Amino acid sequence: MKGRCNLELAAKDRIIVALDVPTLREAHLLAEQLGGYVGAFKVGLELITSEGAPQVVKEMKRFGNVFFDGKFSDIPNTVGNASRAVAQMGVWMFDVHASSGLGSMQAAVQNRGNSLVFAVTVLTSIDMNECVSVFGGFPNTKVIQLAGSAYEAGCNGVICSPKEVGDISKSFNGLLTAVPGVRPRWAATNDQKRIMTPGDAIKAGADYLVIGRPITSPPSETGDSIRAAQLIAEEIDQALAESGR
Repeated sequence: MKGRCNLELAAKDRIIVALDVPTLREAHLLAEQLGGYVGAFKVGLELITSEGAPQVVKEMKRFGNVFFDGKFSDIPNTVGNASRAVAQMGVWMFDVHASSGLGSMQAAVQNRGNSLVFAVTVLTSIDMNECVSVFGGFPNTKVIQLAGSAYEAGCNGVICSPKEVGDISKSFNGLLTAVPGVRPRWAATNDQKRIMTPGDAIKAGADYLVIGRPITSPPSETGDSIRAAQLIAEEIDQALAESGR
């Protein structure tokens, strides 16, 4: 799917909560609490390794859409088979590393079933110097290059930092963006390097915001997880209105 979806979404439905916890019990408690306040839940390597992917996906689907953050990176045959397996679980979205190559991304797309495929470009924990060391170029250059490969492969979208969203939107009409590295002004940055506030990320053109600790472990002065999600949704709503989206 290369045609851009006209995302007529409520602000809360643009929020993907990262359930970066080690147990299904912890994930269940968070998802049960937040189910009516966010659009989807991201389950990642820690949780699916600890508890088993089929069980995690089955449980989380009770509360909303599931983004399976497996970050597949392997030869095309392996990525294709893994993509088919996770798509059969009924996930809303899963991801593959763009750096695994065009063939691997194409294999993911060919075996995605009804799931969306997003390609990971450059992790938001990687700063400029490390990006040069790992990828041989600066983040803005390498992200656009990797996004171009994802677009050619037929991926539905890419995962990038909010710093690169604007360039991707201008360069690849139809490529959706899911953006980690989002931190409200009232939250700690933690290990994220290339960050932006929720409102600024939306104004830059982001379609979905992947947010973990600011919602799952908000500062005490902010309130509980529900209040944190509500504050972020309000900021998204305002940004959508101001940007005319």
